[in-house]
Amino acid sequence: VRMKARIWRDETLGAQYDDVEIPAELLKQAHEYREKLLEAAAESDEALFEKYVHDHDLSEEELIAGLRRATISQKLFPVLCGAAFKNKGVQNLLDAVVDFLPSPVDIPPVEGTAVDDPNQILQRRSSDDEPFAALVFKIMTDPFVGQLAFLRVYSGVLRSGDSVYNVAKGRRERVGRLVRMHANKREEISEIYAGDIAAAVGLRNVSTGDTICDEKAPIILESIEFPAPVIALAIEPKTKADQEKLGAAIAKLIQEDPTLRFSTDPETGQTILSGMGELHLEIIVDRMRREFGVGANVGKPQVAYRETIRGTAEAEGRFIRQTGGRGQYGHVKVRVEPLADPSAFEFENAIVGGVIPKEFIPAVQKGVEEALEGGVLAGYPMAGLRVILFDGSYHEVDSSEMAFKIAGSMAVRQAAEAAKPVLLEPVMSVEVVAPEEHMGDVIGDLSSRRGRIEGTQLRGTSQIIKAMVPLAQMFGYATDLRSLTQGRGSFTMHFGRYEEVPGPIAEEIISKVQGKVIR
Repeated sequence: VRMKARIWRDETLGAQYDDVEIPAELLKQAHEYREKLLEAAAESDEALFEKYVHDHDLSEEELIAGLRRATISQKLFPVLCGAAFKNKGVQNLLDAVVDFLPSPVDIPPVEGTAVDDPNQILQRRSSDDEPFAALVFKIMTDPFVGQLAFLRVYSGVLRSGDSVYNVAKGRRERVGRLVRMHANKREEISEIYAGDIAAAVGLRNVSTGDTICDEKAPIILESIEFPAPVIALAIEPKTKADQEKLGAAIAKLIQEDPTLRFSTDPETGQTILSGMGELHLEIIVDRMRREFGVGANVGKPQVAYRETIRGTAEAEGRFIRQTGGRGQYGHVKVRVEPLADPSAFEFENAIVGGVIPKEFIPAVQKGVEEALEGGVLAGYPMAGLRVILFDGSYHEVDSSEMAFKIAGSMAVRQAAEAAKPVLLEPVMSVEVVAPEEHMGDVIGDLSSRRGRIEGTQLRGTSQIIKAMVPLAQMFGYATDLRSLTQGRGSFTMHFGRYEEVPGPIAEEIISKVQGKVIR
């Protein structure tokens, strides 16, 4: 663009550089590529194209304006070079963001929905005169100021000390201070405007993805969808002091990272951390040790299996207890059916004629939902089914919510056992980048892990292999891939879908789980 060579000073680690004339041996190549750049910029605008045809050149301002228009209309995609090792190229990247990417006023108004009507679409222009609306996109715990909530302001103005309305939580909160973040440094500011990104101190009840706005003009901006965790590990504190620290550390980490889940195994009493992958959980455990000083023993990661049904079945649950005083009476009949979505659950009340009074229906549903938390095969959560309550009976005196809850739980377990239950496992979408000469070894290894190769693509001298592989087979894959490719292979992995576990492997998993329970 400016026909200069930029040389970074190694001793400053990328902080300082010198712009010098392009070396003579590279000048011809630089002119050749500048000509291509001018052509690309001119094609985005008729006036620029005429000037380029007439003068065969454009000024620096015209060239940047042309490239910006072409980038915003997605006709051009600028590519910049840099080196992370010594921070070279950071200034070029930041200048290009300012020069070429759309500012908040270049994009259409953001759309949200009304609080009381999800079908009513509301718009907010990126203007300071519009009512205030912002999205919380990150939560960070700072040792000096406490919780920082990072905001992207879509419309309006926010000042220190203002009260905002948190739509997700349905409550007002007061902003204590506003800070502009520069990496790990903070700059105190008094107000932020439409299009700004800043961090707020004092918002105690916000989570990632929450909308905060003006209470007089509430709006729900598009929230961030977080996938369900697919991998879990057991974590135990080493000492009593570590136990207290562990609870506080997990609470802060979950607030920062909504894809992290925490639960307690009722069988073993262990603390179970669930996340999006092996590396994700490794980083979380490392942060616990470094930032929070928690000494903990970590167990082998466990796969988050699920259970579902393949057939339809009916069953009845009777809970009748007669003791000296008032007894217990609950009687329900349910039908279970499979759903197409393996993660969905539906409860349908098909009672007619009041054979079960309305006040007991929620208790039946609660009993059903609790029973499905521990499936019938190996105790994994059940999903992908519809439960229809279609009949039952009650007693004028002895019936109670507890009796119907237990009856509902008994009925759905019996029905699920009869409806051809199967085990589901998370299958990951894996993309491996490896040198072409190692492609055969990599594909053979993925196939041995029960992987299905979905396609390959050549990029330069590397092959990109796309496959669907069960998560249970992917533990330790990073090390295996390095040894297969002499350290030159890399891979990315994210959750794809749940699929049925093949028969022999499902039997092995079920017997292993039942063996643990017996022992």
